Amino acid sequence: MQQGLSVSYFWSKDFLLSKKMLWAFFISNLLGTIYGYEWYWAQMVDTIANYPAWYVYFVPDSPTASLFFTLSIGFLLMDRSLDQQPNKLYRAIRGFVEAFALITSFKYGIWAVAMIWTGAWQGVPVGWDGWMLTGSHLAMAVEALLFVRWYRYRLTAIIIVAIWTFWNDFMDYERGIFPRLPRELDDNLLTIEWFTVGLSMTGILIAVVCLLIRKKRST
Repeated sequence: MQQGLSVSYFWSKDFLLSKKMLWAFFISNLLGTIYGYEWYWAQMVDTIANYPAWYVYFVPDSPTASLFFTLSIGFLLMDRSLDQQPNKLYRAIRGFVEAFALITSFKYGIWAVAMIWTGAWQGVPVGWDGWMLTGSHLAMAVEALLFVRWYRYRLTAIIIVAIWTFWNDFMDYERGIFPRLPRELDDNLLTIEWFTVGLSMTGILIAVVCLLIRKKRST
């Protein structure tokens, strides 16, 4: 480590918004997204076969969150090349992507880790894939909180994402398309449902608080 380089440098603007780091986040999250959709593929196929086809959009929770975080990094990369002020449509789309990335990446990052280790507590073996999923999902939650400083979403975007998030919870637990869990957790399904809703509320609250802080700093 270079002399005088503090730990805080590694979550600073100069480090995180450097072109190399943005591309590293973009590529790693894109690969994780592809892996996530592959992991959910069998459940997606079964959902299309046994439910109305549009239910499938609510099945791959974590990879969709990761996809939107990847897109949010893409917008930060575009900031480096835009020569003029973006139009309202661009800002609206970007705000929705960023709010979706923050709320769902935090939510499902924490949710997946909680499910893995709740299962482990009840005797479900945690292999190398469990440790890998623990690390990758913790990273989802942390990186969303790291980059929220440079997000530009507004309250309208939070409201739209909140509607989607609670609708997703309804589809998961009232229509039965929640991510497949170990049998050991079947008896805990009601608790898991309320834990999931609680994470939705927490993610939305984080988005609102960060928006208020950003507005306060800009005045």
